This record gives sequence, structure tokens and C-alpha cells, in this order.
Amino acid sequence: MSVWDRPEPPNRPVPLDRERIVAAAVALADEGGLEEVSLRKVAARLDAGPMRLYGFISTKQELLDLMLDEVYAEILPEERSGDWREALSVLAHRTRAAALRHEWPADLLGGRAALGPNALAVGEASLAALDGRAGIDTALRAVETVNAYVTGAIRREIAHVRAERATGMSKHDWQRDSGPRLTRMLDTGRFPALAKAVYDGTDVDAETSFATGLDWVLDAVAAKLTPPPPPSQQA
Repeated sequence: MSVWDRPEPPNRPVPLDRERIVAAAVALADEGGLEEVSLRKVAARLDAGPMRLYGFISTKQELLDLMLDEVYAEILPEERSGDWREALSVLAHRTRAAALRHEWPADLLGGRAALGPNALAVGEASLAALDGRAGIDTALRAVETVNAYVTGAIRREIAHVRAERATGMSKHDWQRDSGPRLTRMLDTGRFPALAKAVYDGTDVDAETSFATGLDWVLDAVAAKLTPPPPPSQQA
């Protein structure tokens, strides 16, 4: 029986439920990353004995599943757009925003399918956006493609954020520090395409880069979709 289907044990002198356990675990992860999350530390944060948590959660993996599903609740918008492109774009941008708020979901996204109720609702919204515009296999491949882009872009952006925090160097600090060596390498003439990109390319912020890449992916999806029938042919 999954963690979402198991009944919770009755309260004892220290009130406890899965909602409080997950909230404490998310707070720990927000503060120090997933390595800070353990049943012992969560129990200590709740002023409860570690063994009490096993009445609610059997393994750390179940706890991670519940934590990730809590973040999925932040992704699903209250209102859904009738335009497939806008709907998928909103979900992608909300996924990025949630990941940047917490950071640690980037370490869990892209793994095995998340089966919590909020994750399933996000998946339903993604596929429903394409309903009537593509066969189910095309819709599945389209959603997989968008999700792969979003996951990869988020992981790359958060890796940069973590590197800045670990080194104390901003992107511009790093560019200034590594600039002389890069200039020497480019001046050898061995990397003409890179030289053109460095000297002539436009540097954009992470949000602009994400939005541009997402638009290109959605353009590719649009090319695979079947146009809806004209109003006169619709039932």
C-alpha cells in the first residue's frame, strides 16, 4: 500500500501527522539540501521520537516522495488555459519558479515517475492541454520532450546558483577571473566558433534563456500537432 493510501495512526501527546512531517522535512531541505533530511532530524524538529515517524512513513524514500509531491502542489495553476501552448508554458515556468524557491527538487526531477496526487494532477494538466490536437502517443512524446527540456534547464541553472554560493563568485566575477585565460585560448585560432560566440554573441539572463529555449521546444511540438477541425466540422 502506498504512503498516500495508508491510514495515519492516532495522535499521541505530541500531535503528529504526515502534513507536519512533510513540512518539517521541506524546511530542512530548503535550509541545507536533501543531505540534511533524515527521519531523525525531522523528528527532532518536531520534538518527537524518531520511532514515531515510522507510524506515518516507512522509509526515507517515502518521505522524499511526499516532499516532492508537496512542491508539485505549487506548480499546478488555479486556472487552466484553453490554449495548449500557453498551458504548457505556464506549467514549465511554474516548475522553474518552484525549483528555484526550493533548489532540492532539481535533484529529484527526471527520475522515476512521481505518483503523488499533485504530481498526477500536473501530468493530467499537461496531457489535457493537448487533448484533441494529437493522438495519445504524440501527446506523450510532446510532454516528455517539454519535461526533458525543463528538467535539464532547471538543473543547469541551479548548478550555477550552487556554484556561485560555494565559491562566493558571481557569474560576472567568474567571467572576469577566467577571462584572461579564455582570451589566450581563443587567440590561438583553434576555436573560431567559440570565439565568435564570445565576442559577438548576446549574453542573456537565466530567465530569458529559459523562456527562449522553451519557445523553441514548443515550436517543435506545434509542428507535430494535428490542427483542430474547423468549427463547421466540430460536433
